[in-house]
Amino acid sequence: MIMKPSSLSKPLLALCCLLLRKLAGRHHRGRMAVTTKPSPPPPPLDKLRGRTLVIDVEGWILRPPVSAFPYFMLVAVEAGGFLRGLLLLLLYPLLCLLGDGARARAMATVALVGLEEKEVDRVGRAVLPKFFLEAAAAEGVAAARAAARVVAVSATFPRVMVDGFLREYVGVDAIVGPEVRSVGGVLAGMEDEDDAAEMAAKRVRAMFGAELEAAGKKDGGGAVGLVGAASSGRVHYLFSPYYCKETFAVSEADTSGWRPLTRDDYPRPLVFHDGRLAFAPTPPAALAMYAFLPLAIALAVFRSLALSLLPYRACFPVAALTGVHYRLVAGHAPDAAQGGGGGGGRLYVCNHRTLLDPIAVATALGKAVTAVTYSLSPVSEMIAPIRTARLTRDREKDRRNMAAVLARGDDLVVCPEGTTCREEYLLRFSPLFAELGAAVSPVALDTRVGMFYGTSTAPGAKWMDPFYFMMNPRPAYRVEFLPRADASPGENGGGGRGDSIGVANRVQREIGKALGFELTGLTRKDKYMMLAGNEGVVPDAPPSKH
Repeated sequence: MIMKPSSLSKPLLALCCLLLRKLAGRHHRGRMAVTTKPSPPPPPLDKLRGRTLVIDVEGWILRPPVSAFPYFMLVAVEAGGFLRGLLLLLLYPLLCLLGDGARARAMATVALVGLEEKEVDRVGRAVLPKFFLEAAAAEGVAAARAAARVVAVSATFPRVMVDGFLREYVGVDAIVGPEVRSVGGVLAGMEDEDDAAEMAAKRVRAMFGAELEAAGKKDGGGAVGLVGAASSGRVHYLFSPYYCKETFAVSEADTSGWRPLTRDDYPRPLVFHDGRLAFAPTPPAALAMYAFLPLAIALAVFRSLALSLLPYRACFPVAALTGVHYRLVAGHAPDAAQGGGGGGGRLYVCNHRTLLDPIAVATALGKAVTAVTYSLSPVSEMIAPIRTARLTRDREKDRRNMAAVLARGDDLVVCPEGTTCREEYLLRFSPLFAELGAAVSPVALDTRVGMFYGTSTAPGAKWMDPFYFMMNPRPAYRVEFLPRADASPGENGGGGRGDSIGVANRVQREIGKALGFELTGLTRKDKYMMLAGNEGVVPDAPPSKH
């Protein structure tokens, strides 16, 4: 058997070599930086329209000053685990002794080396865009959006970290930044600056041809360069006159008044994102998280046991004592003793925030319910304090199984979105529930967390979703029962397909109005294709407990 080297040994060795080289005064010089004199002030947006733009990511797209640590910490934790993140946090005081460029390369070495390239790419595409958007400058993004073609240049972040954000949410055409060497699909170290510059030049030539390189020779038009105030006269070689006919620098006085990019101004709505951390892990915040982690695990275990063992009426005060904020909005809460009509159970239809949604509904009702599930892990099914009914994706079979649950008098909770959504959006509702012919009781759910997200698209980690939600210091759940929606069958006795789609859309609108969420036509497949690169299909499992 061939033993693979530890994923942390290579980063440590490379970091030691980098520290020794810097402390010995051996400064590497490459093509990545040249000295130039940018000319203020920044140009108006009208001057950028129809032009090719070379823009500094750290100086323009992100609001200066930019701290790189939170983004490297996110990659370390989400792609490498909490131990790798702890290593980066412990080494950070030592890394602060280095210059900005050397510190960024050292953090990249600790955070990335030894990880699978596809996993780092997934984090860059599914996790980091949310945090980059929260740190983006409205003025810089507007400048990038105004130009006809954009080359984004990052001196701090490896290209694999910013590619998803810049292409999907800013709309840049090419990205130039530090490169990470890959061996057999595993990241093995940072590329030499000369090699990275050569790779960047080839990439730019392949996309723009001779257009960008000839910009400095044109009498009219040509590329425009935008650099930040932090450059201090030493900027990337792509801002040189050979590539850019004009180069403008923004001053610290200008950037001090820049506005954050609001959600309404996002070039593309942020509907889906992944990852466990719900906050930007700056050094103080990351330290607080690791200090709280032992207590978080104890809280999760205690809260889970309380939900499983205590009566529903006792869950409210016990949860409140441990910091859980549970809010039941006064409205059309149904009588727990009243059935769904015709001697059958009641059908509750809710939006999907976490795997705990059916438990939140059962707690609000004060009685047991049966939850319809699809991708619930065997571990989650085993420890669930309520009954579960697994879907098979066979429409007719699933409809019969759900109808049987209602017929025997059990209340049924259905989440027709088919997957969770963290942001204030509602995915398309599957109309299957409306084909049952039972009166529908819509339930509007919302959650708030401050440290950990209780959802994930990673198959091997989904069973941990409820525990991560319970690990938050003050997790919050909001439950609101809405007026009944009629879903009785049509004249043919079965309720046509068109009728069921209309009912599903009406219920979606009612829940969206109650929560103030935006309605979308996106589905589970769209989410998993965007975040995980697959359709979210899970293997069939044995029948669940009844």
